[in-house]
Amino acid sequence: TLILQVLDESKLQEVDSLWKEFETPDKANKIVKLKHFEKFQDTTEALAAATALTEGKIGKSLKKVLKKVVAKEAHEQLAISDAKLGGVIKDKLNLSCVHSPAVAELMRGIRTQMESLITGLPPREISAMSLGLAHSLSRYKLKFSPDKVDTMIVQAISLLDELDKELNNYIMRCREWYGWHFPEVGKIITDNLAYCKSVRKIGARTNVATTDLSEYLTEEVEAEVKLAAEISMGTEVSEEDIDNIMHLCDQVIEITEYRTQLYDYLKNRMMAIAPNLTVMVGELVGARLISHAGSLLNLAKHPASTVQILGAEKALFRALKTRRDTPKYGLIYHASLVGQTSAKNKGKISRMLAAKASLAIRYDALGEDTNAEMGVENRAKLEVRLRHLEEKGIRRISGTGKAMAKADKYQHKSDVKVYDPSGDSTLPTTSKKRKFEEVEEEEEATPVAVKTKKPKKEPVEGRFVAFMLFHSLDGYHLIIPCFTVDVICHLCWFSFRTRGIHIGRNS
Repeated sequence: TLILQVLDESKLQEVDSLWKEFETPDKANKIVKLKHFEKFQDTTEALAAATALTEGKIGKSLKKVLKKVVAKEAHEQLAISDAKLGGVIKDKLNLSCVHSPAVAELMRGIRTQMESLITGLPPREISAMSLGLAHSLSRYKLKFSPDKVDTMIVQAISLLDELDKELNNYIMRCREWYGWHFPEVGKIITDNLAYCKSVRKIGARTNVATTDLSEYLTEEVEAEVKLAAEISMGTEVSEEDIDNIMHLCDQVIEITEYRTQLYDYLKNRMMAIAPNLTVMVGELVGARLISHAGSLLNLAKHPASTVQILGAEKALFRALKTRRDTPKYGLIYHASLVGQTSAKNKGKISRMLAAKASLAIRYDALGEDTNAEMGVENRAKLEVRLRHLEEKGIRRISGTGKAMAKADKYQHKSDVKVYDPSGDSTLPTTSKKRKFEEVEEEEEATPVAVKTKKPKKEPVEGRFVAFMLFHSLDGYHLIIPCFTVDVICHLCWFSFRTRGIHIGRNS
């Protein structure tokens, strides 16, 4: 800890030329004088003091020196390079602190002439101690950096996804391989871990009757497996094949146990680093969002609209290229709030969830608190909003958005209704005669100009006016041209007479 006293405060008024006063050690000794100097015991103590200064806190050694030296001269002002540290000293020790551009220039000059101002320390020792402290401080900052601590989450979620893929391949291969020997057990035992453990304990199909599987299966399933083993259609395999299948089952069991352990680790890390995001979307979706963005700080820089479609970049650019609708959700689709929503409301709830999740991400990345109160509160609001969206159709029936739909109270009516036959016909009920009378009355009421009718022209003789299809006695059809109506009547009468039908001529 180093405390220096300013001898000539008038020099501090000239900020631009203050550096000239520290060009040589002699000039520096005329400006400041050593007041107190105390060494650190080891590197650990020095690292603790430097870390406290970077965080704006007062270390134990600094607090002790300030109480012992500066408190005696409480009327003097203490020049501080960090304004935040000056506020802490003023609150706890009640000392007057000053921070200005002149103070910053003064601190820069003191660092250039540090070796001449402190007596009793060789330059080589000072450089070695400074280098060791710089390395320790850099390791401390790297260890507890908010940018680097989420690297564990990125690696853990990537490994978890790869383990799931490999585990599925191993289990599929195990079921298919052992299915040649005992195919019936694959349909009876559906759980993959229980299947591998049971196969590991059974071995060959002939050992099922003497094997106790109650540790992995229920009594009904165990009895079904033993019954199926007696009538199995599987082929016989050698002992070497069974040994390889057993080794594969061991691999599946070990990977499954490690996956469970890795999931617990990821869950704990997410609750420690991003508790609000974990409450909003879950640990798996939150970890995938962080992994996709690269870090928690990079994710905090994204707006809510980007968080909503994060993971659906290919669909987004395809929609923009083809001028179609853009996607409504990406990785956030797998969140529980979106999953329990109906299809028509998934877009709305994903937009609202992305808005609240972006706030939670920024609070986790840049805030000082590590609690999840904000996440719990926002999730409760989203659940209420989701409930309103799901009940929106029911509320609209009542005519108001506040009250639920209510059915009208039933009232018994004993009125006897008589059948009305007028609805059977779609034609108008008024008679034609009445219509004609009404039309004649209207014509009488409104005089219309009478047009003179032209006399009709009578048909000229020798002009064909009609043709008559006639059936003769010999069975031939004759077409006879008729001149007048009178000729047609004569021909008809002649036709009936030739057929033996007597009819009056006038008829």
